[in-house]
Amino acid sequence: MTADFQPILLGTDFNCYGMARSFYDAYGVKSIAYGIVPMAPTRYTRFADVRIVPGFDKDPVFIETMRQLASKLDPQKKYLLLSCGDGYTELISEHLDELKEHFACPYVDHDLFHALGTKETFYQMADKYGLPYPKTKIITKKAVEAGVEQIKLPFDFPIALKPSNSIEWLGIDFPGRKKAFVLDRREQLDKLLKEIYQAGYQSDFIAQDFIPGDDSNMRVVNAYVDSNHHVRMICLGHPLLEDPSPVAVGNYMVILPEFDQQIYDTIIKFLEEINYVGFADFDLKYDHRDGQYKVFEINLRQGRSSYYCTLNGYNLAKYVADDVIYHKAKDDTDYADGHMLWMNGPKKVFYKYAKENKYKERAKKLLEAGQWGTTAFDKRDTLKQRLLMHYAFWIINKNYQKYFVQR
Repeated sequence: MTADFQPILLGTDFNCYGMARSFYDAYGVKSIAYGIVPMAPTRYTRFADVRIVPGFDKDPVFIETMRQLASKLDPQKKYLLLSCGDGYTELISEHLDELKEHFACPYVDHDLFHALGTKETFYQMADKYGLPYPKTKIITKKAVEAGVEQIKLPFDFPIALKPSNSIEWLGIDFPGRKKAFVLDRREQLDKLLKEIYQAGYQSDFIAQDFIPGDDSNMRVVNAYVDSNHHVRMICLGHPLLEDPSPVAVGNYMVILPEFDQQIYDTIIKFLEEINYVGFADFDLKYDHRDGQYKVFEINLRQGRSSYYCTLNGYNLAKYVADDVIYHKAKDDTDYADGHMLWMNGPKKVFYKYAKENKYKERAKKLLEAGQWGTTAFDKRDTLKQRLLMHYAFWIINKNYQKYFVQR
């Protein structure tokens, strides 16, 4: 089968591999992927032609590379541009008008990106549109420099601490750096804030009331919103286990398919009211203290684990291609209700570390019935790719032995 369009993916990571595999599943098409370094999931894949461009994750290299690419495009073919990382989403939004002259490009403009692109501004939007989120304290660099002891929190410990600007945070390094933190004591907070700003971070930090409960209280939602701001598909997942390693803490390892119309209605209302376009990925957690699901953030792209949607019969590639390549009308919404367990690690890690509860029992039954899959492994891909992913799964097991803490 020869596709009449070409997917171009920005990034070379696990997210990119999931999208490349989705396009291959739906259309038999090999994607082109651009990134700054080769990464394990796509290094040896036959699902993507990977092109490494040093400095591509920043301007001017990004836009200069895209202009060079645009000058060589086949005028008889359509090209679909998709981001697989937050930094690339921001770059697309900054150059959206120019990129749309050459590529199908389903993204929000720069103004809406900045209204949603940091946790701080997202919570302002959540307030405006009635989206529940945890109690939050914004901590500025100025406040830390004036004296961390003067910073008052409107909630008790434990707390969650995370950067408001996740893109800037990628460039910050210091001993003990993590993607996010859970802190049990005030002295931990004071020490960490000093280290963060001494390391060169400039933006705000977010302190939040830590919602009690283990990973099985989390939920993840991926949605596709079309060019008319209509949600074509929404897919809920129920994470049962998260990555414990510092650089990847919070990344989902096991996702159980789930259906919840109330969550669907809440997310759809928000996306359609703000005139969103493209893929969106939400992280939520159930707070048993008030019976609400509270949103932590929105990613203005498909999620890293979003292949769970394709695995359950809701192929992400098909939704975006139907919209911006084939311009197929769709007035209804597909409310996903799948029956396949998504795994991103060895089965023994799930059996050993996921908390015992009714959700784990349901997941076990799906595993026993063979109703499960991963983003990482596809028998159609190269032997080299599969061997490298087996090694990655072995490292995951080691990380759990080293870092896992049950809450």
